[in-house]
Amino acid sequence: MIERILRTIRFFIPKQLYQFFQPFYHYLLAILGAFFYGFPAQKLFVVGITGTKGKSSTAELISLIFESAGYKTALLSTIHFKIGGKSERNLYKMTMPGRFFVQKFLHKAVKAGCTHAVIEMTSEGSRQHRHRYTEMNALVVTNLTPEHIESHGSFEKYKEAKLSIARELAISSKHPRIIVSNADDEHGRDFMRIEIEKKLSFSRQKTAYSENESGILIHFGNIDLTSPLRGDINVENILAAATLAEAVGISENKIKEGIAMASVIEGRLEKVSLGQPFEVVVDYAHTADSMEKVYKIFEGKRKICIFGATGGGRDKWKRPVMGQIARKYCDEIILTNDDPYDEDPMQIAEEVKSGIKNKKVKIIIDRREAIKEGLSVAGQGDVVLITGKGTDPYIMGANGAKIPWDDRKVVREELQNLLGK
Repeated sequence: MIERILRTIRFFIPKQLYQFFQPFYHYLLAILGAFFYGFPAQKLFVVGITGTKGKSSTAELISLIFESAGYKTALLSTIHFKIGGKSERNLYKMTMPGRFFVQKFLHKAVKAGCTHAVIEMTSEGSRQHRHRYTEMNALVVTNLTPEHIESHGSFEKYKEAKLSIARELAISSKHPRIIVSNADDEHGRDFMRIEIEKKLSFSRQKTAYSENESGILIHFGNIDLTSPLRGDINVENILAAATLAEAVGISENKIKEGIAMASVIEGRLEKVSLGQPFEVVVDYAHTADSMEKVYKIFEGKRKICIFGATGGGRDKWKRPVMGQIARKYCDEIILTNDDPYDEDPMQIAEEVKSGIKNKKVKIIIDRREAIKEGLSVAGQGDVVLITGKGTDPYIMGANGAKIPWDDRKVVREELQNLLGK
């Protein structure tokens, strides 16, 4: 209610004045939310997860390890909101829906008897103080690559928003405070400079691991971690989760058990199969770097790639770069709609296409029709890769329009039609 009142007041304040006071406004909401719900984070073991890629998967893995160790957990992520055994899909189109939402979520977790909470934290959430008063015990930093540059103004400002999450850990009253960072990432060292009692790192490049179509085998300390997940990015996610778990005293056997429990992470390299003679994979990848990591997993296979350019009005620089990556790895390319917001989706597609030289490209703006076309041209042993949305619940159009959406559901429906089921 307090948040609604403050939002109403906001509309009566001149825009220039509001922009000046905006940081104070967001901070006020943060402290009021924590106060209103009784500072619930103080009653929980809280782990924050930040970075550019891999946050949701790492959060899921940590939550599963905690559960394997016998703890009742709460999980707030891009994918879903989970408290104990109850889970609901995140339909907000944002990872951290608001200061009051975060505090209410933690309050409900305490009431439900949870002892541990895992919270995915974003740069946008940080900028609006949504990470404040989360009283963290630990923070995991997965990696840092350019994203949301137009929103933040520069990569340095984007990184600064991420670093402010680490500084929130540094002022936590809980001890010992723990930070886990990716040693392979050039920006990881910046997080390790924060004054924290326990600083640990993980490195895929210095870890022995192997992968095949059944999954990953990773040598971690004195044990072998096995997972049906695929790709280098998941090797990093697993190492991040296992390193954090080891730091908080969870046994190697429980770490191994928790990692093995993650048979699939929704919308992240998620396979959809109704018995068709080719693979269909849905993934959230929405940057050139993350798309390349997905495509590399399926090297040697004929790839039909379906994607748009996530987020009209933002990160326009990456569109031709995404096209270049698709040209390098994909055999068939179908450009489609994603979240155009107030931009012309055809113009977005043309900008992506500008990076695809000397290769045939189909532009099918209707995302369902694009998926249908991709499935129809797939043959024995091919893989259809549908990226950009994962578990996203809407396609965002002009003037705030929301079209309910689920790539996985659409794939199942179109596969049923194709297979005559």
